[in-house]
Amino acid sequence: MKMRKMINQATLLLLALPLGALAASASLYDFTVNSIDGKPVALKSYQGKVALVVNTASECGFTPQYEGLQSLYEKYRERGLVVLGFPCNDFGGQEPGSSGEIKEFCSSKFHVTFPMFEKVSVRAGKDQAPIYKFLSSKGDLPSWNFGKYLVNKKGQMIGYFGSATKPTDPKLITAIEAALK
Repeated sequence: MKMRKMINQATLLLLALPLGALAASASLYDFTVNSIDGKPVALKSYQGKVALVVNTASECGFTPQYEGLQSLYEKYRERGLVVLGFPCNDFGGQEPGSSGEIKEFCSSKFHVTFPMFEKVSVRAGKDQAPIYKFLSSKGDLPSWNFGKYLVNKKGQMIGYFGSATKPTDPKLITAIEAALK
């Protein structure tokens, strides 16, 4: 009886928390998403790494950023960086392909070896992927393809870099290097 009362009190406390408090305690590494091959991937497998989460598109003016993202991944992978690519068709219909087509494009044109996932919606609303609800909870939301979220080793978003920020931008590189320390 006493245990039930404690559980009920704990439940009431959780219900009394504002939604933002619950979101603040979440981590990128709490999510499971589907790989580009359709297999579930628990992002906790990247726990302890710094992640750069990018919404990508194959037919965008920013598509050449794949090359820079791959270079970042190769340069910093051994130090603990992982680039996570999430294809997105939200902006200008610039990612119309299937997962297989996207995978083939990324590997043949840009030699992408960093993890790629199934196409998601990043725009706020009922179709927004839960991972992007989490990432955008501090107010930063991609307004186009190739928006970049920098996530620390604990899974917390620590920076947002818009589409125009190239993977070679000194501000992005400085932020990645600081997070890797």
